[in-house]
Amino acid sequence: MPQSKREVPALLIVNAGSSSVKWALFHVAASPVRSASGRIERIGIPDGIVSVTDAATGQDHRRTAQIPTHAAAVQLLIDQLEQSGRGLSLQAIGHRVVHGGSRYTNPEVLSTAVMEELRRLSPYDPEHLPAELTLIEALAVRYPAIPQVACFDTGFHQHLPPVARLLAIPRRYEKQGVRRYGFHGLSYAYLMEELERVAGSDAARGNVILAHLGNGASLAAVRDGVSIDTTMGFTPASGLPMSTRSGDLDPGLISYLSTTEGMTAEQFHHMVHAQSGLLGLSELSPDLRDLLAQESCDTRAAEAVAVFCYHGKKWIGAYAAALGGLDQLVFSGGIGEHSSIVRARMCDGLAFLGIQLDQARNGAHDAVISAPGSRVTVRVIHTDEERHIAQSVCRLLALPGSRGTQ
Repeated sequence: MPQSKREVPALLIVNAGSSSVKWALFHVAASPVRSASGRIERIGIPDGIVSVTDAATGQDHRRTAQIPTHAAAVQLLIDQLEQSGRGLSLQAIGHRVVHGGSRYTNPEVLSTAVMEELRRLSPYDPEHLPAELTLIEALAVRYPAIPQVACFDTGFHQHLPPVARLLAIPRRYEKQGVRRYGFHGLSYAYLMEELERVAGSDAARGNVILAHLGNGASLAAVRDGVSIDTTMGFTPASGLPMSTRSGDLDPGLISYLSTTEGMTAEQFHHMVHAQSGLLGLSELSPDLRDLLAQESCDTRAAEAVAVFCYHGKKWIGAYAAALGGLDQLVFSGGIGEHSSIVRARMCDGLAFLGIQLDQARNGAHDAVISAPGSRVTVRVIHTDEERHIAQSVCRLLALPGSRGTQ
């Protein structure tokens, strides 16, 4: 009997953050085709936001709700799927799991053993892993016969060389799994696939710097398709200053603040993850758009933007050195894709590396924003972690849709 539209096999992709849940539904065809997506935002904050977008019509439905916990968020997601009929034909559920530790790099079916290991790893990333596990467990209760797959954000960086991977602390901690892992790997894997698609295999095998700039921000240096260094480390708090994360800090601050203010480890963790970065510097907002609007009249906003752009420029220069030259620079993420000002400021003064932007192309957010004579090709590529997860789930479970992009 032919399948109805509702019975077309589908994948649910879930991307949980510390205060939000993004999801997307894909029909399983020759390539995964997005049919709907949604966001559940401001978890644990008054007046949460629930939105659903129909991919075919572009119609967006948005409402407010009280979402005290991730458990409440996943129940909202289940209700959305069931009320719309979108959950009737689920074949699999894929998850972005931020940390896989030393054991997990490739996608894994979420078995009892995998879940036990992820619970053990929760102290590695208390901002994300507990929330992700809550969603996985709730979906398993509602859809017990549907396989769930974890795709790890750390996997792209699994081959970091020792000079990039090792932390300069007593060696015994490496044996306990304390090392640089790197994150945003699902985004980086997708960007490398897209780079090869739009520019060819030679470009993707060259010296490439990827800049994923959003609420969380990082850069990665990639040679011959393999990550050789990345700005985030053992946790996603290191590297560039971000919306509310500090980025790299002098570790001596911990003992100093403990002595002078009686700050506990838990309080320090909260400060560097939730009160620092653009928010801490500006004392105004964690949103770069707000700060750009205020920088002409507020020194704090201007300095926060300047620090963010300066550190981005510094890492581009450092990774050009680590790579021994640069062929491609790719901007992505919410800021990287949409802020021509940030891209221009991060590239300003880097002509000695062969980076020259075309002002008009950059202002128009073109796919290639470098000047015709630039030795380095500078690109803007939209990232799509959910699509990459969908393709990975299809490959792992041998479902249709494991080839190609759409």
